[in-house]
Amino acid sequence: MELIDLRSDTVTKPSPAMLEAMVRAELGDDDREGDPTVRRLQDLAASKLGKEAALYVPSGTMGNLLAYMTQCTYGAEVIVGDRSHTFTSECTNAASVHGVSMLQIPTTGPFLDPARVEAAIRPALRVCPRTEMVWVENTQVNYMGRVTPLANLAAIQEVARRHRLVVHMDGARIFNAAVALGVDAARIAQYADSVMFCVSKGLAAPVGSLLAGSKDFIERATWQCKKIGGRMRQAGVIAAAGVVALEKMIDRLQEDHDNARFLASRLADLPCLEFDPAHVETNIIQARLRHRRYNQAQAIQALHERGLWVLRSAADGLRFVTHYGIERRHCQQAAAICREVLA
Repeated sequence: MELIDLRSDTVTKPSPAMLEAMVRAELGDDDREGDPTVRRLQDLAASKLGKEAALYVPSGTMGNLLAYMTQCTYGAEVIVGDRSHTFTSECTNAASVHGVSMLQIPTTGPFLDPARVEAAIRPALRVCPRTEMVWVENTQVNYMGRVTPLANLAAIQEVARRHRLVVHMDGARIFNAAVALGVDAARIAQYADSVMFCVSKGLAAPVGSLLAGSKDFIERATWQCKKIGGRMRQAGVIAAAGVVALEKMIDRLQEDHDNARFLASRLADLPCLEFDPAHVETNIIQARLRHRRYNQAQAIQALHERGLWVLRSAADGLRFVTHYGIERRHCQQAAAICREVLA
């Protein structure tokens, strides 16, 4: 039985071109004189995002942590959305590693309201924590992968500049957002001082993320990266796949978006799954489960036993993510399994 894995776009396998590039990669010690393939990936990433420089790190979680460590003083406060990935899924690393607290504000739909952001900025009193950063996310992973509008990002940036705050963008899937909007990723990244994105999600590379920003920021982030053990040696063997990801895998993200919308259209009339198909903008579907027979854990297990692997979403939901390696036929099969198990 073929198992269709729709838990996440992190389960992708490297493409044949990536495997070939990994075998042939030119290598060096990235923590000493530098690895030439890593440098190539970093330069390419910076260029794609319209930034001066970039740093290759093992994970998006580390990239986001470095943004905190490099741009926030110990004990600072960061304004985030109440369902932002950095708050829900990164093990409170900002607080535990760098003493940064998160002020969570309600989102308007999936997006931060610039007026609420401004209202949340602390007054300059000795008894208050210092607000130093506004955290934005694109795409919004806990809101069905929805794309943050450029006008919203511009308004938040304007608020941040007026109050001399830094804007960091968790752009783990920024290229999904760029494809959905029909713009270059640099058009989105211009609204943030620093941006993290993953090559190990929809872009299908096996390992790694990039943190991008000014040359000075990346120099300081590199020092912080050494502090927490993130510097690597002959990392070109994995960076080579990232180069292929940025050169060849961006445009094909549209296929993932189309497959997600196709799957959503086949699931939309199941009474036990509650979601709005119009909100499927990229490659993520999240649906609330309302089933007489199965709770969330039972439904996931029953689907898995029939060949479909999905992920829990919040307390009562299921998540389906399309990605490289998932074709239209897999979406058809996934829909059929859902109907068999959940109808």
